Formats: sequence, C-alpha cells, structure tokens
Amino acid sequence: MTSHNPSTAPASAQAPSTLVFIHGFRNTFEEAALDAAHLSDGIGFRGDTMVFSWPSKAGLFDYSYDRESAMWSRDAFERVLDAVMLSAMRSRVHLVAHSMGSMLTLEALRQLNARYGDAVADKIGAVVFASPDIDMDVFTSAVVRIGPVGRKITVVTATNDRALALSGRIAGGMTRVGAAEKAAIERLGVRVIDASEAGWGIINHDLFLSNAEVRRVIRRSIDTSAA
Repeated sequence: MTSHNPSTAPASAQAPSTLVFIHGFRNTFEEAALDAAHLSDGIGFRGDTMVFSWPSKAGLFDYSYDRESAMWSRDAFERVLDAVMLSAMRSRVHLVAHSMGSMLTLEALRQLNARYGDAVADKIGAVVFASPDIDMDVFTSAVVRIGPVGRKITVVTATNDRALALSGRIAGGMTRVGAAEKAAIERLGVRVIDASEAGWGIINHDLFLSNAEVRRVIRRSIDTSAA
C-alpha cells in the first residue's frame, strides 16, 4: 500500500521522501496498513507512506511461525528497498519498524550494505526501531556490519514492555533490545529513547502509535536526517 500526503510545495521542489512502515508480530495486512496510516498522520509526515507487510499468521500462539516468516521475507524487503532507493523520484527513505519487523529490517539493511557498502547511507534517512524484538547480541553484531546506517538508528525502548518480556522467555531468557537498559544500547553508538515512563497500559508495546511524545521523537529523527 502506498499513499501520498499532498504538500503545499511547488512541483519543482525536491523529490518527496518515503516513509516505510514494517509491522511486527501478530499483524494482519489490514492492521499493518491502518498502523502505517495512523503513524504517518500522527507525525505529520509529508511525502509517500508505504507499508511492507510480511505474512504474519496473526495468532497469539504463532510466535515461532511469525519469526520464521519475517526472516523468510528479508530478500523481498531488500528488493523493495533497493527499488525505492534507486528511484529518481525519491530523495530519502525513512524506516519505522515495530517489534519483530525490526529484525526483518535490520537483516535487509545488512544485505544492502553487503551489496552497496557505505553508499546505502546516502539514501537511508531515519531508521526507527520501536520496541524491537531482537536479541541484544544479534543487534550488536548487525549494527557494526551496516556501517554508517547504524548511526542513523533510533531505538524506542520500554523496560516494562510485557510483550517483549514474554518473547525473551520464549527465546530462552535472552533480553530483547526493546526491553534492554538504555545505557547498554547507547554503547553501540545509536540513539535511545527510554519510554518506560510513557506507557501506563498493560502491555506497553505500541507506544509509537499511542504516545504523543514517542511520535514526536520519530518526527525529530526524520527531520534531523533530512537536514
């Protein structure tokens, strides 16, 4: 799905940037499309908004299925990003990935960096991982491998994210990046926003949609990368 938010800028202005939303665990296509629209509207994004929907089974007890499905989709997502980045009609590509979608996004960025090297950073704007469901060791290795793009990453965390606490137990007790302590992630040279105090719900896993301050962080990340 792609939608265009019209701007008051003249036709001769710089080519529009693109916001790509990558959904997480237990999301249908319809839910992912709505989340992308809500995110784009909530941050006042001016440009094209796209959702990359990987085949989630959308079931509460289908975590393992969804994880494998997300990883299977990384080549397809790489091809999508490749096409968008190479388009003369686009300037920067901004990525906002939620939960399990962050793992898929990170893997695609690794593959793009292996193909193009540091040139990938010229087309990628902000990279926001909201409540990323990624093992800390895997994340650490990947950030090193993606070069300058790693310095564009903003991670939204919440130590009281109960969904990530559960996925950590499923993964054998391994801490997920989205539930890790801020200092541990900052050591990797990425920006971290600790939203632990921003969520007062039972789960606290979708703060990028439900919390105004987190949306402002995403907006600033995009504005900063476009400067």
